Amino acid sequence: MYQSYGLFLDGAWRAASNGASAPVLSPVTDQPLGKVPLATAADTAEAIDAAERGLAVWRALGNFARADALHRIADEMTRRRDEAARMISSETGKPLAQAEREWGLSIDQFRWYAEEARRISGRIVESRVLGGRFEITSEPVGVCAAFTAWNFPAALVARKVAPALAAGCATIVRPSSQTPGVAMLMVDCCRAGNLPAGVVQLLVGPTDATYAPLMADKRVRKVSLTGSTRVGQQMIRDAAATVKKVSMELGGNAPLIIYDDADLDLALNVSVPTKFANAGQVCVTADRFYVHESLHDAFVEGFVARAQALKVGDGLDPTTQMGPLISRRRLEEIEGIVADAIKAGATLASGGKRASGFNAGHFHEPTVLTDVTDDMRVMAEENFGPIAAITRFTSDDEALSRANSTDMGLSAYAFTRSPQRARRTVAELKAGMVGINSFAMAAAEAPFGGTAFSGLGREGGPEGIDAYLDTKLAQMVWL
Repeated sequence: MYQSYGLFLDGAWRAASNGASAPVLSPVTDQPLGKVPLATAADTAEAIDAAERGLAVWRALGNFARADALHRIADEMTRRRDEAARMISSETGKPLAQAEREWGLSIDQFRWYAEEARRISGRIVESRVLGGRFEITSEPVGVCAAFTAWNFPAALVARKVAPALAAGCATIVRPSSQTPGVAMLMVDCCRAGNLPAGVVQLLVGPTDATYAPLMADKRVRKVSLTGSTRVGQQMIRDAAATVKKVSMELGGNAPLIIYDDADLDLALNVSVPTKFANAGQVCVTADRFYVHESLHDAFVEGFVARAQALKVGDGLDPTTQMGPLISRRRLEEIEGIVADAIKAGATLASGGKRASGFNAGHFHEPTVLTDVTDDMRVMAEENFGPIAAITRFTSDDEALSRANSTDMGLSAYAFTRSPQRARRTVAELKAGMVGINSFAMAAAEAPFGGTAFSGLGREGGPEGIDAYLDTKLAQMVWL
């Protein structure tokens, strides 16, 4: 599936300069899907040189021409929707329906930012200097580097590439080595959009050959990351040396509060499929379930019944509702989190082990733990897997205090029928995004991102383009 691609440098697909390659493993079979080239430091240097040349052409085209190009990319992505969904599912294991939705959300990013490109504007401020005025304009920040994770290999690339292109920047994409094919397909759609050479490029390879040169080169003026908090902290430190702009979408540990007036059926019907989407490998998914004591037992009963009804299997099977974890390492980490919780006194209400009936792959059962306490690892850390940890609370004050007992601040959720309670919850929860009776956060028109250890900046919405623009002030005096 990778034969037609490789590294994308200066407008062309090619192999690594030294011929090196590595296999990409299927999470369903643990067998190679194919081999991808591994960039060298020389390849990365070539990408930066080409990006600098492409930037000069791209930024000079003007906002409306760039908007037209983004629409051409979206048209090509629409044409290749089925191919993309199968590639997403093959590399991540997620069900086809989820893969199709992700590609559709990615198309939305290019459509939205095509229109945002047309709306980039400045303003005039009257000066106190006689005969003068201030002109405030926006300019592309320059060459950007985009680092993406494996769990949403299309959406995460689109969230970075689309606003960068709209702003007039050149972008070098460095996707996860576990899911490079999806990024390759999207970059090929950019190629089909007839962009100038060097404006979008792709590197796959080891840290010392890709990340390190990109971070060290002062011509790279902006970096964005979707990844762990630990990696984000290191990237912020590395970016300081050349004073790069940074955007960080990092880890989460989202709470879900089920108040005593919640619509129980609604809460169950949307929280179970959301929790186990992509096998729980979603940074904004709820990990910590705080349920009012009056609804706790009924919620657990309903949650377990729905979790046990989910079909686990190969994402390419259209009947599959939950696929595998991405790797054996993640599978072993989930097993460890469950074992630690049970050892500490949690009750295993459902699941808790590797899914049966599979001779290969990294399948784990949808798991429900109850009688958990806030100091258990399953509550204190992001589990990033198919584990719902459910506990009870007695008062609103208690629920909000416990929900906020983390350094993470990406997303948080609550179910209630009370507008007053909803308003208080939104105001008091320490998170960049709060859902009330809904988990729908990711949309091209809305700003996505967190606070505290969950990141810096926003992707999506009008705010998403700001990080790719520099503001310039000119004092114009006519004597």
